[in-house]
Amino acid sequence: MGTTGTHVRPRWPVAVFAASVVAGLVFAAAHLTADGSDLRPAGGDVGSLVAERARRVELQRVDARGLQGSIDALSRDAASGTVLKKLLATVSGLEDVAGLTTVKGAGVVVTLDDAPRTVEVPDGDDPNVLVVHQQDIQAFVNALWAGGARAITIHGQRLVSTTGIKCVGSTVVLDGVPYSPPYDIAAVGDPLELQAALNTSSEVSTFRDYVDRYQLGLDLEVKDSITAKPYAGSVGLRHAVAVTP
Repeated sequence: MGTTGTHVRPRWPVAVFAASVVAGLVFAAAHLTADGSDLRPAGGDVGSLVAERARRVELQRVDARGLQGSIDALSRDAASGTVLKKLLATVSGLEDVAGLTTVKGAGVVVTLDDAPRTVEVPDGDDPNVLVVHQQDIQAFVNALWAGGARAITIHGQRLVSTTGIKCVGSTVVLDGVPYSPPYDIAAVGDPLELQAALNTSSEVSTFRDYVDRYQLGLDLEVKDSITAKPYAGSVGLRHAVAVTP
């Protein structure tokens, strides 16, 4: 009777597989260590590679220390309220410039008025020369700003950078509110400088010519104390938006 042989599975494929896995791990480790760079830069050696790595690590440490210093400074400021105090101080300064705070001091009050009803329009002249227009008010306002006015009001309403002055019939509309003459323009500032600015304004000079020719009303009074209350309207900006057809 023949002997039945037992089939033995060869073990060399397992050994090859294990060696391949180990080699793959070695290559992966080398790639991670090099961080995608050449482990043997041209013309270099292990010493130069280590020195380059050390230099890069030190640069990163310097950056890290700088960032940590900034974080520590912000943390201290936040804890002590310094940042908040600075922001509040900035806002407070902007409120004054924006006309959102009360301003008191010496200044001048300019009053503009239409010509008396008894005045007749000369032949050939436009009847509108007998009334005060928005450009007349704007001329005095601009001159007062140029003279260093800290605050200006018209009929007690504070003027700000977005204030609009418009003529509507025989009245002047200021931020949507109509006013009738006489128009009182009060400015807080050095009275001498304000008057000097009015005297050097060509537009104001033109109005004074109309005062002499058509009897328009113009009065200027120096005040020891004027109070300009804060602007009470909305400070939000509105603009038109194009309609998509």
